[in-house]
Amino acid sequence: MAIRQLSDHAINQIAAGEVIERPASVIKELVENAVDAGAGRISVVTAAGGKTLMRVEDDGGGMSAADLALAVERHCTSKLSEEDLFDIRSLGFRGEALPSIGAVSRLSITSRHGAEPHAWALDVEGGAKGEPRPASRPKGTRVEVRDLFFATPARLKFLKSDRAEAGAITDVVRRLALAHPHVRFELSGTDRQTLTFASATGERALSARIAQVLGEEFVENACEIDAMREGVRLFGLAGLPTYHRANSLSQFFFVNGRPVRDKLLMSALRGAYADVLARDRHAVVALFIELDPRQVDVNVHPAKADVRFRDAQLVRGLVVGALKQAFAASGHMSSSHNATAALAAFAGGGAEARGPSAYPGRPATPSWSDWQASPQRPLGTPQGDAGAAFGALQEGGEETGLAGFQMPSADARAHLEEASEERMARPLGAARAQIHETYVIAQTETGLVIVDQHAAHERLVYERLKTALATRGVATQGLLIPEIVELPEEDVARLAERAEELATVGLVLEPFGPGAIAVRETPAMLGQIDIRGLVRDLADDLAEWDTATRVRERLDHVAATMACHGSVRAGRRLRPQEMDALLREMEDTPNSGQCNHGRPTWIELKLSDIERLFGRK
Repeated sequence: MAIRQLSDHAINQIAAGEVIERPASVIKELVENAVDAGAGRISVVTAAGGKTLMRVEDDGGGMSAADLALAVERHCTSKLSEEDLFDIRSLGFRGEALPSIGAVSRLSITSRHGAEPHAWALDVEGGAKGEPRPASRPKGTRVEVRDLFFATPARLKFLKSDRAEAGAITDVVRRLALAHPHVRFELSGTDRQTLTFASATGERALSARIAQVLGEEFVENACEIDAMREGVRLFGLAGLPTYHRANSLSQFFFVNGRPVRDKLLMSALRGAYADVLARDRHAVVALFIELDPRQVDVNVHPAKADVRFRDAQLVRGLVVGALKQAFAASGHMSSSHNATAALAAFAGGGAEARGPSAYPGRPATPSWSDWQASPQRPLGTPQGDAGAAFGALQEGGEETGLAGFQMPSADARAHLEEASEERMARPLGAARAQIHETYVIAQTETGLVIVDQHAAHERLVYERLKTALATRGVATQGLLIPEIVELPEEDVARLAERAEELATVGLVLEPFGPGAIAVRETPAMLGQIDIRGLVRDLADDLAEWDTATRVRERLDHVAATMACHGSVRAGRRLRPQEMDALLREMEDTPNSGQCNHGRPTWIELKLSDIERLFGRK
């Protein structure tokens, strides 16, 4: 078949297929152009989910007649220097958005430059371009897109319902609003309620915009992040582990002001929340990364949704380390959302409201029965294989239980001494009672705290185990005959590069010819394991995420199981001194606001809220 050159019209339609996936893609490109033009106010209007109308209006710098004519030509841009194609400091730069939109819709642009006496207008319909003509409007630009995909009707079949497309547009505007708090955004139309994000200024501008988009509740239940490593800065807000959602739609990442959905960053986020968040729940974050534009490639995707970092491990390590450090610094903090749900359950009075599902941090069907123990059985005798490993870690006199927890205690609730002001001034207050042999009630200066004794002590023991592993290292067991695992050469190369890292967690391996890996030692804590399956999983992780966390995750899982079996059981009566010791150690232990399964360990109820329940306020 002879080679021939495609027409400009066909080229534009192909480019439109790459850049314009749906109406939300059009809004993204137009709003990014408005931000790059220095707009302080951006108005977005849609109809029928953007299928019939999309209008973006701004008060930015505007365009002259000559600029307007070039704006609808392919590969024409004011945002890119030919001298350095990698120094990209704007959102849009490829010069394909407007020609692509015009190739598949009816496009109208009206713009006025500050130095022009009047505005200029230009129409493009199905790729056919008109000539600039005089028009009237204040400084700035208005871009109107009607009948999207009328020139390629087959693509209309792939669009979703009007409501779904309108929702996608809302998500795009929310993400861009988060990235640019100094800009006022207005989103309206016949297919939605009006949404406005007022511009914010000052030192707290970012927090104010995050509160507008994600709600004040998120800001109140989030840790501030601000870390720097080798020229890369990470800042923003990360929700406490006990504040979470059922999906990942509330996870926002930005690189140099550009909203991205990057696999590396999502993997880092999962790693940071690995042992503090329930597996079926998702964190809520708004995190911003700033670095030299030459250290990141934003041109790996036509819609610029993905990025590629020159030093991916540096960025991943910064995200994981900064978040874990913030969680550790937050100590015993727990989300106030749990207390809100508890108060709602009290006030509701209905059986459904009082059920476990009313507490967002606690799954509806926890297997508490599996953890029940006789009050007469001494605490330090966990059962099974995990118990044996737990006992082995205590060699050398290291104690995992709280002081005074070694012998069963009588119910001493009737003999509680008066709580001192010093103890009540502590964050978790002074222990006053134990109810149902499961929950410790503490009194604070402003209310009361309810502590789940098993969940709390489980986290304390788990943190001790992790500290012991980090201090003494992971014990290994040598294999009498090395296990040979056959793998593709590229997987062998990846594993060989990470051999030193894997050795620190007890997995010793080395290449065995061009297409195999020899495993010589494995972590003793894991016992008998499927070595071949583990190595293949590690190779898959390295291929997809460029990180090998599988062994560490398994070690953490074993440590969590040991902590669960080695901690205070529900149904165990505690002496007053034991309850206070539990509260004090929670205050001094990182991540003690949630157990190893991601459930909250304590809930605080303010006295004012309790009085309101009884009509005293």
